Amino acid sequence: MRLVLRLLCLSLLINFSGQAQSKEKPVTIFSVNKKSVGAEEFIYLYQKNHKGREGEFNKEKIEEYLDLYIKFKLKVEEARQRGMDTTTKFTKEYLGYKEALRKPYLPDNKLIDSLTQLTYNRMLEEVKAAHILIKVNPDAAPEDTLQAYNKILNIRKRLDAGEDFGTLAMTFSEDPSAKSNEGNLGYFTAFQMVYPFEAAAYSTAIGSVSNPVRTRFGYHLVKVDDKRKAQGEIEVSHLLIRVGKDRNTEKARLQIFDIYDRLQGGMPWGDLCKQYSEDQSTKDNGGKLRPFGVGAMASVPEFEGNAFGLINPGDYSAPFETQYGWHIVKLERKIPVPAYNELESSLKSRVSRDERMQVAKEAIAVHLRKKYAFKENAEVKRKAMLLADSTLQKGAWRAPNENLNTQTLFTLESKAVPVEKFFAYVSTNQKPNKLTPVLYFNQLYESFVNNSIEMVVEETLMSTNADYRFLSNEYYEGILLFDIMEKEVWNKASTDTIGQRSYFENNSAKYNASERAQATIYSAAKKEPLDGLETLLTADSIIENAYLKKNGIRMDQGRYEKNERAVLDKVNWAPGHQKIELDGIYYLVKIDSILPAGSRTFEEARGLLVADYQTYLENKWLETLRKKYPVKINAKGKKYVLGKLTKAG
Repeated sequence: MRLVLRLLCLSLLINFSGQAQSKEKPVTIFSVNKKSVGAEEFIYLYQKNHKGREGEFNKEKIEEYLDLYIKFKLKVEEARQRGMDTTTKFTKEYLGYKEALRKPYLPDNKLIDSLTQLTYNRMLEEVKAAHILIKVNPDAAPEDTLQAYNKILNIRKRLDAGEDFGTLAMTFSEDPSAKSNEGNLGYFTAFQMVYPFEAAAYSTAIGSVSNPVRTRFGYHLVKVDDKRKAQGEIEVSHLLIRVGKDRNTEKARLQIFDIYDRLQGGMPWGDLCKQYSEDQSTKDNGGKLRPFGVGAMASVPEFEGNAFGLINPGDYSAPFETQYGWHIVKLERKIPVPAYNELESSLKSRVSRDERMQVAKEAIAVHLRKKYAFKENAEVKRKAMLLADSTLQKGAWRAPNENLNTQTLFTLESKAVPVEKFFAYVSTNQKPNKLTPVLYFNQLYESFVNNSIEMVVEETLMSTNADYRFLSNEYYEGILLFDIMEKEVWNKASTDTIGQRSYFENNSAKYNASERAQATIYSAAKKEPLDGLETLLTADSIIENAYLKKNGIRMDQGRYEKNERAVLDKVNWAPGHQKIELDGIYYLVKIDSILPAGSRTFEEARGLLVADYQTYLENKWLETLRKKYPVKINAKGKKYVLGKLTKAG
């Protein structure tokens, strides 16, 4: 309920995004407690809250809304005066809204679209490549990183001098498989390699070798041997005769060729699989495997090669051997790469979680640092980084009290950012982790820099973009409105039973009821359960809840006016019971007595009463606020607003 009310408060303000820039001199429409409310803000809100209701752009409706908006501002001012915008709860919620609000104005908003399209384009092509790897951990010391980089550079020089890539891969690559495959990775497509490696492979020409590429595994040289149109996925079935351990390899070979002869002789594939295949997970379903694409079976290249070598559904391969044994593969179907619009949604989700998103964000961060003149004080940063210790791993680091705090860590648009702001950021955002203190402290620093740049973006938007400025203020005031209304009106109205009773006694005439029926209304989706129930009622049997539940019968009981329930308008208004069907639902209505018109009791009226009491409390509170915070309407501003809005309507 709390969430629903909060959304309702915000919906008063946030319904429509339109242009609100104005080159005219700002005009005030009214002030509350000497705080001015601009005419353009009011026009912006009125237009978006009445979008599509052109008939309401008249003087009467605008003045009604002006009265409501003054009341709104009075409540917000009271919340401010109480400091409700300074609480941790408010700050966290408001900053969360602001973070979401900024996203459309940041490069990230279009980033995922472009990355998704780029990734899809790569999925349409397969790359055949080989690589040489020199390992280095992501968090390696600078000297170890430099050593690995120099080693890969020396290999690159030997390649440039004409030495064979495969030979160098077998000699120097730290990928264990290179000893046997000369670094050959076969064909692959998007998502099958770590992103920096994928990017290098797709951007390197056939027959060429990339510059050194850093991934989380180390440094690579990537040699591209071929590129071809993507073959999509295939679905195949297979029949397996295992080898290894104490199994006789020659016996397995003879058995698979005997099965192959039977297959060619017309024996059904499914029968052969069930009788002979030693893949226990597939033998009973015709040997069928899940669809897979190029590169998915890279660990068994013979299997992938034979499977993709089949042309037509129903074709099967000659027997071939892999590390698991002897196979025959049958093609079930070929699955081409789906159209972009079919994959877009799932692909976006996958891209957003993939390393490519982080790499692209880092590139954007570099761009933003340049745009906003980020300049780091290297010596101060070095001193700050020396303060990283093991308490960071527990999320319990505390800033030291020393002269370093006031020194400039970096500048943005020539504005100094002191070390103490970074330390405060660490204190608020640190969490228990397993990283080295130095690495984690540096991650927090990078995050702090990016956050500081976002704040500069925020300031720029607030000063240059009226849409953003108005919407930001709406979030701010909408949260305050909810919190103050909950405290002063909603909670009081629902829990103050003494006040409710007093209000009821002073306004009892409002809660008079017309003639009512003391009735029980039974309903069911089918007629038959109610037939049985009617028999029980006729015999004056006690109706148990278990019986109703078992037979799918719903029961409502109380005092009802005729217009309260549609079914009561269709039955005889007299004691007794009767059945009726209405809008596809079957009813049995049992009326015990007809009560004359008269006053409702407090309990009977309570549903209506709480809503009325809420309005009463709100109006009394607003009377107090008007005395507390002077409201002054600017006649010229009001005339300006009326002219603008009636013309717009």
